Amino acid sequence: MTKDFVEELTWRGMVHDVMPGTDKHLMTEMQSAYLGIDPTADSLHIGHLVGVMMLCHFQLAGHKPIALVGGATGMIGDPSGKSAERNLLDEKTLRYNQEAIKKQLSRFLDFDSASANAAILVNNYDWMKDFSFLDFIRDVGKHITVNYMMSKDSVKKRLSSDAKEGMSFTEFTYQMVQGYDFLHLYNAHNCTLQMGGSDQWGNITTGTELIRRIGGGKGYALTCPLITKADGTKFGKTEGGNIWLDAERTSPYKFYQYWLNTSDEDAEKYIKIFTFLSKDEITDLVSSHRQEPHLRSLQKKLAEEVTKMVHSQEDLDNAIKASNILFGKSTSEDLKQLDEKTFLDVFDGVPQAEVDKSELDSGLDMIGALAAKTGFLGSNGEARRELKQNSISVNKEKVKEDYLIKGSDLINNKFVLLQRGKKNYFVLVIK
Repeated sequence: MTKDFVEELTWRGMVHDVMPGTDKHLMTEMQSAYLGIDPTADSLHIGHLVGVMMLCHFQLAGHKPIALVGGATGMIGDPSGKSAERNLLDEKTLRYNQEAIKKQLSRFLDFDSASANAAILVNNYDWMKDFSFLDFIRDVGKHITVNYMMSKDSVKKRLSSDAKEGMSFTEFTYQMVQGYDFLHLYNAHNCTLQMGGSDQWGNITTGTELIRRIGGGKGYALTCPLITKADGTKFGKTEGGNIWLDAERTSPYKFYQYWLNTSDEDAEKYIKIFTFLSKDEITDLVSSHRQEPHLRSLQKKLAEEVTKMVHSQEDLDNAIKASNILFGKSTSEDLKQLDEKTFLDVFDGVPQAEVDKSELDSGLDMIGALAAKTGFLGSNGEARRELKQNSISVNKEKVKEDYLIKGSDLINNKFVLLQRGKKNYFVLVIK
């Protein structure tokens, strides 16, 4: 092999635990590894990105990555995560989510080439759906003792006296089902390595145990640290919920902003994990950022690289333009290029007032727009004063008291942006 996969992940801070001998095993010849993805939604979010990057680096090192959509395990609920069990998805929803996820993964992994290490996507529902309970406990269950299962941290935590609620039999058997996935892929695709988050170590090693006991072979395990933020808040979440890879769920602008607002400490960690920049490039970036942290060059590079990778260069360019509308010099034309979703994202939380479209037919006067009809400013007198002081803009262009707002001022045929000074914004929504 031309590239040492374990070494690459290690310097990037992406290795938490690795089974002894994994690095040597991977350096002998092309190997296959899998990583599980929960299909409970039709989009991945950035919490999935670490696993996706592991699969990418695996393929770049010349190996064959297998993305496993957990149609069966996703129905059960993993005891190492939240205590609440998941909802049962019907097969039609599972298949729809699987295809949507594969489309997203295709931005990162090569599924289509004729090369030996082309990625494949599998769904454990396909081999579990016809596996009867009696067959499973006879053929698989007898090989793993309850003592072995009870020794796993994920089980111990849920059975300890500190646990708020116990553990159902369904959740207890999760590690057996996931372990069987590894055995199945070992037999069907000669898959010898499973990767996942550090909370998956117990489930993965149950798989290596099944490969040893039933398959008579050797399986390997590698986990990455669970990604955290320096301030203790959850990575990949905002007040509005998950940061999704789907542009319909999280706009490229909001996606870009999430990475741009990363702390210095987190940016140094994330740029290694979430980009393909080389060690030398990252060392130089971190060094120059530490000398001039106020320029936030590290955050900008991180936001650019991840937005371009997940979305496109065009989406990145638009996100930067949108960001400049609030913080830089921009024009009425820049505003009018924003689509409605991005406009609302940029001005999220800015006060609004509705104005009837008929008001614009003869032109809405500035006093009405600023005070009488909207309440943006406290009084007509204040509106006049601000206009005389040249501190009022309509769609980023300075205006005088005699200006009339007309249909030609509309952004997306729906909005007009008012501004007082540099930072006070107000949105007119034309109905």
